Amino acid sequence: MIIAAKYAFNGGRIIEENFPSLVGEINSIVSSVDAHACKKKVSDEITMLGKVLFSPRALNAEFKAGFTKRGWTSLQVRCDYPTSYYSDGYSPKPMRRGAFREMDFIKDRVGVEVQFGKYAFMVYNVCAKMTIFHNLGHIDFGVEIVPVKALADEMSTGVSYFEQFVWDLEQRGVSNIDVPVMIYGLDAG
Repeated sequence: MIIAAKYAFNGGRIIEENFPSLVGEINSIVSSVDAHACKKKVSDEITMLGKVLFSPRALNAEFKAGFTKRGWTSLQVRCDYPTSYYSDGYSPKPMRRGAFREMDFIKDRVGVEVQFGKYAFMVYNVCAKMTIFHNLGHIDFGVEIVPVKALADEMSTGVSYFEQFVWDLEQRGVSNIDVPVMIYGLDAG
């Protein structure tokens, strides 16, 4: 795969300036992923019935192997949900034990999320999850890896893409709680 586009959110270029070895690892991981070997999902969607598409699961497995090989680790943090906000007299069903939030990969306080899914997950990763992991003391900076439109067009419907994501972030602006993030838009190469 190739990094076809880059966007620095909230001063995200600091990652490339201050962590060149980590950025080098990320670049190596991206270039080691053979996207064409991951083009094996046969669509059952009416609009592209029978078309062979890129498989997000296969792509994610390739990225997981590459990051793990280079010493990046995933991190889960337990979620203890508050119950003190329920209305008087409300009796909720017992909550499922073991709820957590997970960062795909962390190394040297840089968190990486690989997202080949729905649009809401990209926004959540950058505008919520990275802030949460920063506030919990696990990361200082983030990298979000997403497809560019050309790649998303060869995936299932509903997969978001770099160009849409960047436009929305620019219209949203930066908040004082946002973490510096580099967003990499990938294509199959």
